[in-house]
Amino acid sequence: MNLVERVAEAKHLTGQTPEHIIGWALETFGDGLTIASSFGVEDVMLIDIAARLTPHPDVFFLDTDLLFHETYQTAKAMEARYAIRLRRIRPELSLDQQAQQMGEQLWAHDPDACCNLRKVQPLNQALTGYQAWVTGVRREQSPTRAHAEAVEWDAKHNLVKINPLVMLSTDDVWDYVKTHGIPYNPLHDMGFPSIGCMPCTRAIKPGEDPRAGRWSGFDKQECGLHL
Repeated sequence: MNLVERVAEAKHLTGQTPEHIIGWALETFGDGLTIASSFGVEDVMLIDIAARLTPHPDVFFLDTDLLFHETYQTAKAMEARYAIRLRRIRPELSLDQQAQQMGEQLWAHDPDACCNLRKVQPLNQALTGYQAWVTGVRREQSPTRAHAEAVEWDAKHNLVKINPLVMLSTDDVWDYVKTHGIPYNPLHDMGFPSIGCMPCTRAIKPGEDPRAGRWSGFDKQECGLHL
């Protein structure tokens, strides 16, 4: 059975629990499965579930060199709690090299180009050699994710994309994290429902959309990883 057929086979997983979906993914893809993490609340939930199902889940994060100190702290806390070693994927260009080639503070005048260099291209590297990847995408997060499926074909990377939390609400995720005492990014308690790079992420104001703090001032909702 090829990978596209695997996606068709997995239609029955819609509406199943995250534990059931991740269990299916681990059984189906084994070492060919990797989990993406940016250390938001969804991602720590995914790591906890995977670690309960397999001793050493394969987890990577894209280190843009622009992450918050709190995000690096959360990564270390997850490694310590679950005795895992995260795959740290970094851009080809350092920040100095990027500034020399593309101009200072690229994120301030062309955030799409910055995301491409520091996230999208490194993701291609992170997924090389794998059959499937797991993400924390939820339909509730934004209009661009409203039609995401639990298991779908990622034509951009030619592999299977698995979104175990796709049907969950924000409250569902937080209930799980608090119930299991999972370390989470302290920025969530400072008004950051969605956490990205320091220059392009701010705390939101009361009543704002949860993703209003990402790329504030630009007509941009996604970094490109899930488009």
